[in-house]
Amino acid sequence: MNRQRFKNSSSPPPCGEVEKSEGFFGWGRRRFTVAPARNAARFVGTLPLPTPARGRWAFALALLFFAGTPTFAAAPVKILMIGTSLTQGYGLPPGTEIPAVLEAKLKAAGVNASVINAGVSGDTSAGGLARIDWSLADRPNAAIVELGSNDALRGIDPAQTEKNLSAILAKLKAAHVPVLLLGMQAPRNLGPEYAAQFDPIYPKLAKQYGALLYPFVLDGVALNAKLNQADGIHPNPSGVKIVVERMFPDVMKLVAEVGR
Repeated sequence: MNRQRFKNSSSPPPCGEVEKSEGFFGWGRRRFTVAPARNAARFVGTLPLPTPARGRWAFALALLFFAGTPTFAAAPVKILMIGTSLTQGYGLPPGTEIPAVLEAKLKAAGVNASVINAGVSGDTSAGGLARIDWSLADRPNAAIVELGSNDALRGIDPAQTEKNLSAILAKLKAAHVPVLLLGMQAPRNLGPEYAAQFDPIYPKLAKQYGALLYPFVLDGVALNAKLNQADGIHPNPSGVKIVVERMFPDVMKLVAEVGR
């Protein structure tokens, strides 16, 4: 980190100095560092005090400044994750759902972040659109959109899914909230024609709205019995870890866009 110290041009500060650092991703923070104890003693020596009192004051000041230094940390990055049961954590023990695991991984990487779980089991893109305004009331700094899988499972017209997702992305863009769009693929039992209409929705909208794209949210997990629950659809805790691990580089790119 680049650091710049601010000092009085005529003399060093008697008891401390202000240090400014860029902080993580350029978020500035200011903290106070302690100057040598002899500066405190030098400062006290200029006071009109009896000699014994000067010694006591110097000792007290040294204890004060070495006891601890206050820091001013940046506020947490608030990430809204709006989605389906995959986000909500269907069938998973508390704390093992995608938002919780992702938040823990971000913090382990040094990112002070809070991931809001706005997942609703069974939700479609229409349901997500209906509640996006309410979700924005939390004033998120960024958003992860995981919607459309239930549209495909229900065979909803891909044109309608695209229209709903487009409206969601438009609202997020208007609110100046950077987005990571999690792509989904249509079940192949719906036929190649349906898949040909559904699958391209996500890259098309990501390009249109300048959103980041993770092409397939279940990449490396789908159809793997060891990584899914008994229904063969929802990831188990091991599967969630892989989902988070694979999408994490894109989440870090999302965090980097906050405040730009």
